[in-house]
Order: sequence, then structure tokens, then C-alpha cells
Amino acid sequence: MRFKSQRQSSGIPTIDLIPMLNVMMGVLAFFVMTSMMLTTQEGVDVQLPSGEAGAAQQNLPEPLIAEFKEQGKIFLGNQPVGKEQLFEQMKVYVTQNPQGAVLLKADSKVPYEQVIQLLGEMRDVGGDRVSLAIEGG
Repeated sequence: MRFKSQRQSSGIPTIDLIPMLNVMMGVLAFFVMTSMMLTTQEGVDVQLPSGEAGAAQQNLPEPLIAEFKEQGKIFLGNQPVGKEQLFEQMKVYVTQNPQGAVLLKADSKVPYEQVIQLLGEMRDVGGDRVSLAIEGG
């Protein structure tokens, strides 16, 4: 009896966690796979442009391009103009070309605040048809 009592008191019971973790991972994998199979994947309908849409865009009038150079100089074509002359030309262009666009092409040396201020003033005249032109790289 003495031998039996020493054996019981000297050992700490251990629990082997590996089989339990294997079962839990199996259950987790089952639920992940089941949830993936039960969900439906929905697509988004996209209307791709046809060849006719490209032909319609070719009929748009040439945009009115205003260049904003250093020291606040504004050019229409190659002619320097003031802000008031620019706004008058924009009004005439917008009324004659209902689908035309007005672009502001700013020099990189002009401070950004001045460009945004002029663009805002141009939008007051031309509305949503005024845009900031960028160069493709």
C-alpha cells in the first residue's frame, strides 16, 4: 500500500491539449468552408462604351484653354488677357458651345493657392464645365 500512495501523491495530472486543438481546428475549417459555400457572390453590371460612344465624343467642340503662367499672366491662345477679358470670352464660349469645356492649364511655378483661386472664379462663370488641365505622363 505504501507504494501506491507514493505514486498518487508524487505525480501531477496532465492534460494533453493537442487532440483537443486538432478537433477545434477541424470544426473551424468546417464552419469556414460551410459559410463560404452558403454565401452568394454578386457582380456589378458595368455598361462598357460601344464604338458609337467614341464617335459621339469626337463631335465635341474644341475646349477653350486658358493658360496661367508665372507672375499671374493669363493667356488665351498666344494672347495675354486679363481676368475680365477671360471671363467675357468664357461666357461667349459657353453660350455658343453648350457641350464645350473650359480648361485651365497652370504652370508648375505658379503657387497652388493662386491656381485654385482663379479656378474658383472661372467656375463661378462657367459652372461645372470648367476643369483644371493636367499633362499626361
